[in-house]
Amino acid sequence: MFDDIRPYTDAEIPAAMQRIAAYPEFRVVCGYLFPDRPFGEVAALVSSARTVEEFQGRFMVPVVEALMAKTTGGVTVDGMERLDPAKAYLFVSNHRDIVMDAAFLQVLLRRAGLRTSEITFGANLMQGGLVVDFGKSNKLFRVERPTTVSSPREFLKSSQHLSEYIRWTLLEKGASVWIAQRNGRTKDGVDATDQGIVKMFGMAGDIADLNIVPLAVSYEWEPCDGLKAAETAALERDGHYEKKPGEDLHSILTGITQPKGRVHYTVCEPLSEEELAPLRELPLNTACRETAALIDRRIRAGYRIWPNNRIAADLLGGTVGGYTPEEKAAFEAHLETVPVPLRTAVLRIYAGPLLR
Repeated sequence: MFDDIRPYTDAEIPAAMQRIAAYPEFRVVCGYLFPDRPFGEVAALVSSARTVEEFQGRFMVPVVEALMAKTTGGVTVDGMERLDPAKAYLFVSNHRDIVMDAAFLQVLLRRAGLRTSEITFGANLMQGGLVVDFGKSNKLFRVERPTTVSSPREFLKSSQHLSEYIRWTLLEKGASVWIAQRNGRTKDGVDATDQGIVKMFGMAGDIADLNIVPLAVSYEWEPCDGLKAAETAALERDGHYEKKPGEDLHSILTGITQPKGRVHYTVCEPLSEEELAPLRELPLNTACRETAALIDRRIRAGYRIWPNNRIAADLLGGTVGGYTPEEKAAFEAHLETVPVPLRTAVLRIYAGPLLR
């Protein structure tokens, strides 16, 4: 019923593992992730996996933990006690990095004794054999974008299909789902839920059934800040931005490999029936807007403000304070690596959580 978008089942994993191990690109990836291990050893480890759980446990979790150690100053979380291991949740997250927002969460869930979630992944990104096999083996499922379908009618049809799949996954399959609060990453540091996403949740039934949990992700050093600033500047200058070939892949790899400093997750209070019930009496667009605002309030309250956010706000003319001279010097040194025309856009990205 959902074969066009769903992740792989356990029965499909052995063949997928053989394909992954045979891709020439996989050897390149392993050279970065496991520089001290022979490729044959890593390929054999992957090939030995027979289920999704084995693939994640033997390969993905060690990979993400290695990236945590290599690219962050520690990944912390609070609010896990709000989650019942017997329930499935729809995690609605602010979106700062294409891959790592969801990847770090999976390790945090496992550390808390919870099952990993399924993960939305844009059809524009799910291209190429290795990416498709790797993603679908790791519980990623396909989400169409307006740019990947032929017409608004087709996009509406795909949204209905997606809504049905999310509902089926949560209520019938009993698996949690991670989805970004908007189409594409936040480029200006202001996290805001697209009410169209909320409307999609309700296309297949009452959203109160979905156990929506807002999730706040806070990076000390914003992933791809220079790339985001370049896109923002082009939009302001030209009114549109056209991605170059390979740009999405470049953003993925940059986000994975860049230093991120400290990273913090807040699992916010789930949306309750008592909060959602009054919204059913409102016109649809109003109800979606109010639900999105409710999610936003949770995420913004859970967002951790780092010294970099305060420094950027002050460099834009604020009087926030709350950082050391050393922290300011480190931030200014980073800013020096950004082309001069993009520096204001970078400052806005960091200051965004304080200027909303």
